[in-house]
Amino acid sequence: MLSSFYGMILYNILQRKCKVMKQSKKLLNTVLFLLVICVFSINIVHSEPLNQKGSVYFFNFKPEADEAWQELAKLYTEKTGVSVKVVTKTNAYYLDELCDRLNSSNPPTLFQVAPATLNDLEGYCFNLAKTDFYKELNNEAYALKDKYERVCGVAYAVETYGIIVNRDLLEKAGYDVNDITSLYELQNIAEDITSRREDLGFSAFCSAGMDKSSDWRFKTHLANMPIHFEYLDKNSNLLKKIDGEYLDNFRTVWNLYINNSTVCPDELFVTTVDEARDEFIKGKAVFYQNGSWEYVNLINSGFNKYKLAMIPLYFGVGDEQNQGLCTGTENYWSINKKASVRDIKATLDFITWCVTSEEGTKAMAQKMGFYIPFRKAAYSENIFIQQNAIYTAMGKDPVSWDFTTIPSDVWKTQLGLALTHYAANQTDYNWDKVVHCFVDNWEKEYKNK
Repeated sequence: MLSSFYGMILYNILQRKCKVMKQSKKLLNTVLFLLVICVFSINIVHSEPLNQKGSVYFFNFKPEADEAWQELAKLYTEKTGVSVKVVTKTNAYYLDELCDRLNSSNPPTLFQVAPATLNDLEGYCFNLAKTDFYKELNNEAYALKDKYERVCGVAYAVETYGIIVNRDLLEKAGYDVNDITSLYELQNIAEDITSRREDLGFSAFCSAGMDKSSDWRFKTHLANMPIHFEYLDKNSNLLKKIDGEYLDNFRTVWNLYINNSTVCPDELFVTTVDEARDEFIKGKAVFYQNGSWEYVNLINSGFNKYKLAMIPLYFGVGDEQNQGLCTGTENYWSINKKASVRDIKATLDFITWCVTSEEGTKAMAQKMGFYIPFRKAAYSENIFIQQNAIYTAMGKDPVSWDFTTIPSDVWKTQLGLALTHYAANQTDYNWDKVVHCFVDNWEKEYKNK
């Protein structure tokens, strides 16, 4: 652009000079011919090379995998010369931060979308349907499609959660994981441990922290249970109005957590997930509600994986002996369709390498602890993923991730505040506020969608 601009100026100067000097037309044409060649050469020198590589900018949802992603990105750059930048969310509200970044002058090329956020993000989602990356999926059920059947996202991690158990401590209390096949049995064992806490030297449950780093375990993952069983009863995968039929069960489980814990219930509002993990690692509690993503943290702390187990999140509903773990995903990769063609290609190449190469699949399986739903997935040493496979092979029914239909983060926040308030003062009146947040706010938000 600049070279053309200066060329035009030079052309006008030469024309005026030639008129003043009354040079021949032939001389003028010769000079102009040379000028055109010069300008053309400048444009070639300053234009972008045709084979210039694009770059990748991944805005990561999962802070527990940040270190492993940074290592994998560095390895890929070393192997290919393609720049890969991984930035991990800095607050509890990924969607808000993502939208800010997508509207910035340097937006991510790769981000995470979920069923609950697809309506907000589908305008940015590149259709992955005809890509080689999409063809690597081992089951099309892991594709996230919009109402036009466009593939807006592809699941890159299928995860499992339940109650993680320290087998050694449970045995010291006189029990085995096989003794727990229902909420009734879990409750009896937990309350027995609490009654002998001083002699045993440990509590039943790790703290149910309601700090923003931890509250998702309860306002989302525990809240999944009453949603799931109501959906089952009504043979639905989405209800815009719920009755809260299983909120009494929710109260029973919440009471079990907060009244048989390492921390007093009125202190939970400042308790973090790091503190809960630390309690479990240091042998201060037997039970810890969390998921397969926590495996790497526990193993890195020195835990023997054979001393770990995960039991279902029993809820006192249905055939509990045939209940499996909570298994699903809200982790869908999406590519920013507003990125440049080069960056879209670079990003597709990167994620395809992640799920097909030995280095990529091993990192995702072993360092990140993921089960990835792709044809060339590496074997996972994650004991919780293995246990989920065993439960499934035994015919136990996995609990689906129905929390992905929760109407908004606002709904979750209000429920979390109500649960925290109830924990500090466990009255019927305060539980009614929990029910109001759960049922009334659900209907209100879906009406406003």
